[in-house]
Amino acid sequence: MNASPVIVALDFPDQESAMALVNRLHPSLCRLKVGKELFTRLGPAFVEKLVTAGYDVFLDLKFHDIPNTVAAACDAAADLGVWMMNLHASGGRKMMETARARLAGKAHQPKLIAVTILTSLGEEDILEIGFHGTPAENVLRLAALAKSSGMDGVVCSPLEAAAIRAQADSDFLLVTPGVRPVAAAVDDQKRVMTPSDAIQAGSSYLVIGRPVTAASDPLQALKDINASLQAPAS
Repeated sequence: MNASPVIVALDFPDQESAMALVNRLHPSLCRLKVGKELFTRLGPAFVEKLVTAGYDVFLDLKFHDIPNTVAAACDAAADLGVWMMNLHASGGRKMMETARARLAGKAHQPKLIAVTILTSLGEEDILEIGFHGTPAENVLRLAALAKSSGMDGVVCSPLEAAAIRAQADSDFLLVTPGVRPVAAAVDDQKRVMTPSDAIQAGSSYLVIGRPVTAASDPLQALKDINASLQAPAS
């Protein structure tokens, strides 16, 4: 059984690079995230390859369209055997509820979570696109909407995890990108936190990319992160 909360982001441009990493990891130590670039290049067959290899796969395509189109996309994703998929909470209640209802009839029902505010967006960014208030205020509003629309959880910054956890029970999943070990670079994420701090704040799963994928020894980097999560809080 995989007890690790780490989801390694396969943010690679081709199958050779992605599989070079996957073959150095193990399904018992992490889950894998497949995003837009890799899925667009390699398609469903690549996702099925990872599932067949024993990995829980988070299909990170952030569906956002009219309700029936999103529901149909979620149906298709479930047929790939993925463990989790996501859509945008800003698509609205009807979109989320329609997707939830479509998955309810499936033999295999992946976790369905909603994106709140992308961790690359700061306050000026969200103001520019018409979201009033701070990122945290918008995250809380969208998380509440997602929960009441039947989502299994949300994607959020670890900096907002504690506030969301305060208004949601432990079964509501908080999936947090923007997680970096202490020595790692921040890269293009604006709202970040260390893995252990994110878990203490209430995160359920941690999406981690370059600290593992760009490490000279990815397996050891992953083991180190998992070990840091087992260490007692200082």
